Amino acid sequence: MLKYCSIGSGSSGNCHYVGYKDTNILVDAGLSGKRIATTLKDIEVEANKIKGIFITHEHSDHIKGAGILSRKFDIPIFANIKTWCSMKDKLGDIQDKNMKVFENDKTYSIGDIIIRPFSIEHDAADAVGYNFYTGNDEKMSIATDIGCITDNLKRHLYKSKLVVLESNYDHNMLMMGSYPYSLKKRVVSNTGHLSNEDAANFCVDLIKEGTESILLAHLSKENNFPELAYETSKGILSQNDMFVGQDVKLDVLLRDSASHVYNLK
Repeated sequence: MLKYCSIGSGSSGNCHYVGYKDTNILVDAGLSGKRIATTLKDIEVEANKIKGIFITHEHSDHIKGAGILSRKFDIPIFANIKTWCSMKDKLGDIQDKNMKVFENDKTYSIGDIIIRPFSIEHDAADAVGYNFYTGNDEKMSIATDIGCITDNLKRHLYKSKLVVLESNYDHNMLMMGSYPYSLKKRVVSNTGHLSNEDAANFCVDLIKEGTESILLAHLSKENNFPELAYETSKGILSQNDMFVGQDVKLDVLLRDSASHVYNLK
């Protein structure tokens, strides 16, 4: 069965572990290499067993530790060409053999896991989310840093048993907060981030399309907090006659601590 663990998720840094049989990969590495390696060891995965780091986009909270991990443990880094062009100088020296380029919306295999990167709307060079499959028709997906819900996003996330979904900010907190107007405008734009309310409304659609577990991710440190993200989704779900613990498992991924390991069954 597919396994998932959040090593850390939030506006300060993001890293996700995905495993199946003997294949272990990371999505993003926006935390220190030491923290990532230590957390992997805590869940009984050795860092030198990671077969690839798959990058969503070039912002520092998604790539900060990628170069260090690649050099120390000889790990390939996978990204599309536009993301590579935008992040290469930020990673330090990477061996040519560990610079792997993929195309969006194509399917690839690495070890026992099938991976499909798909385009998302965000103010980066060419941001992506990821689908992960096994030969047993299990599917899970990761989609954060989403400016808006597009038909392409729906098509790729539907039928996922587990979805890691951005729930970045509370609209009132953002508007009343200290961000300058230009930054507020960026956050709420169609290439910015997903609000708690928009994430919650999309959760309704995901559940209708077969999702059993939703993990709310990439919460803003300044404009959100875990209880608010959780209660917003829980409330909108209940308004649609969907109930946490009955129709869906709902959790919030935290900035400063790893999640437990989720197993798709």
